[in-house]
Amino acid sequence: MDRDDRLISKKELLAKYGISYGSLYRWKRKGLIPDEWFIRKATVTGQETFFPEKLVCERMELILTTKEDTLLDELAAKLSGEAGNDGVIVIETAYGRHSYKLSDVQKISVSGGNVKKDVTDVIINLLKEDKK
Repeated sequence: MDRDDRLISKKELLAKYGISYGSLYRWKRKGLIPDEWFIRKATVTGQETFFPEKLVCERMELILTTKEDTLLDELAAKLSGEAGNDGVIVIETAYGRHSYKLSDVQKISVSGGNVKKDVTDVIINLLKEDKK
């Protein structure tokens, strides 16, 4: 089997990089590790999850070496090609930070007091002006 075709089990991956199950699945939810890399296979002990070894190990090393300097949402945006292409809206709250691709945003509105305003076009136009 070619090195590019080899699989690594979830258990081996977690042990190799010293990460938790929770971190792995948080990174999956954020899009840092693509869903299609999670390969379920029947084994003698039941069903286990495997990954394409070369791809996932390169990604794990990237995540682990950049997570101190780069927010995971920003890294996810870069890895998915969002950054610099479509544009990303990042919203920071007391509950966390979330990124959304502009192409996924349907409406952005703000409200306070008696004012409720749709600012979708304002945000999109700001990004368009910045690209000029």
